[in-house]
Amino acid sequence: MRCPKDGAFELVSSRLDKELVVEYCSDCKGTWIPASEYESWQSRQPPIKLADLPNTLDVDYVQSPFDTKAALCPECRHYLSRTKVGLKTPFYVERCPNCGGIWCDYGEWDVLQKLGLHTIIQQLFTSEWQTRSKEREHAERERQATIEKMGEDIASRLFELADLLEQHPNGDFGVAYLMRRFNQ
Repeated sequence: MRCPKDGAFELVSSRLDKELVVEYCSDCKGTWIPASEYESWQSRQPPIKLADLPNTLDVDYVQSPFDTKAALCPECRHYLSRTKVGLKTPFYVERCPNCGGIWCDYGEWDVLQKLGLHTIIQQLFTSEWQTRSKEREHAERERQATIEKMGEDIASRLFELADLLEQHPNGDFGVAYLMRRFNQ
């Protein structure tokens, strides 16, 4: 089996998490996870749902130079589909739509593990995940725009006030008060 990112290199047998048998590229350091191996390993992991994951995905990560390169499945030669994992430095996890195998470029498995996403990789390809990702990206852009317009000090106070109002049973009254003050 050849590396999907650099077809000149053969993949060699390796392991992730001691129990997950994978194929590894010694050149690009990417990892091919056969569907049957992943599903067997996954069945032994504690169940996690997307709803249980944190809304903020914040891990420092250096994107692999191979991340943007299209690839063919090393098992069945279909094009790998991609899904974006949105971080400060986003990356793409690839999966074969035909055989279900998963490709992680160098470092991506470690990030997925830190985020708690490594046991639910198939769910990252769902419309629910894509919608949540877009919502997170929009919220982060809005947060950055608020900091740029208001300055860090006032923005920090504003975020704190928003959190307090969101948690208060009559928080909507506080928001309405502020809106009335600015509409005068």
